[in-house]
Amino acid sequence: MAVENCTVFTDFILLGLSGRQDVQQGLFVLFLLVYGITVITNLGMILLINMDPRLHTPMYYFLSNLSFSDICYSSSVSPKMLADLLSQQKKIAYNLCAVQMFVFATFGDVECVMISVMAYDRYVAICNPLLYTTAMSGRVCTQLMAIVYIQSLMYSAIFTYCTIQLSFCNSNIINHFLCDFPPLLALSTSDTTINEIVMFTYSSCVLGFSIVTVLLSYSYIVTTILRMKSAKGRHKAFSTCASHLTTVAMFYGTLLFMYFQPSSSHSMDTDKVASVFYTVVIPMLNPLIYSLRNKDVKDALKKAVGTKLCSDGSHVFSSSGI
Repeated sequence: MAVENCTVFTDFILLGLSGRQDVQQGLFVLFLLVYGITVITNLGMILLINMDPRLHTPMYYFLSNLSFSDICYSSSVSPKMLADLLSQQKKIAYNLCAVQMFVFATFGDVECVMISVMAYDRYVAICNPLLYTTAMSGRVCTQLMAIVYIQSLMYSAIFTYCTIQLSFCNSNIINHFLCDFPPLLALSTSDTTINEIVMFTYSSCVLGFSIVTVLLSYSYIVTTILRMKSAKGRHKAFSTCASHLTTVAMFYGTLLFMYFQPSSSHSMDTDKVASVFYTVVIPMLNPLIYSLRNKDVKDALKKAVGTKLCSDGSHVFSSSGI
């Protein structure tokens, strides 16, 4: 299309999850509750890990970073989605659309790789416990996190830049509730072949590397656990790994469904449901899964709550002159 015939749009219109007002109001209440739980539980997990010295280990260091990623990941989507559910004009400025894509892609990528890092950490802890202190030292953990964030930021910056350079001449209506790469590529009037190849190649490499790392790590972990003579040791190891595997299955499963199904079988309504699950629901479930299935976290929470109650009780007794 010639440049002079291309309409210049200053914003996009997001169709959202539903066009019915009554449904939107119900979804607003539901997702406001989900987002509130997401922020509170993930922030609580970060504070709990920082407060309790028993949780100052590589496993919980990575878990606190996962919680931070969950907050940022969800916050890149939920506030705008909630505002649109109460608005008639679901507009998003062109620049803000690019910012949302960048933040969403960055922390989505961080979360994807973080899960594989946590699987590797459990592999070393269970299969090579004598080498754990050296292999997962503070320096190594910091370096791993730096690599995760740097590669995620680089990918997101490059692909976001490539996407916003595309032309959008025919329409500015995005059939989604957020600015994501697939619906924008579908909307563009430019040749998006290179963008699609790059996105598929990078996503395949990251997801493939992460999934292979997780599968190999847990294959060795399960083999090692089954060889343990102590029933108590086996139970503790399985309990710790179960929470990881639950998160892995939910997160990778929805990503594979979203980004690796044939384009001919894509349905935007189905894609939006899948997107809600891995952008809104999973960040809420992660801290709940880890806290409910992890004895150390539950003990630290009981200690923190007990200390708070004792402190409040002492203050009341002191004020009463008892």
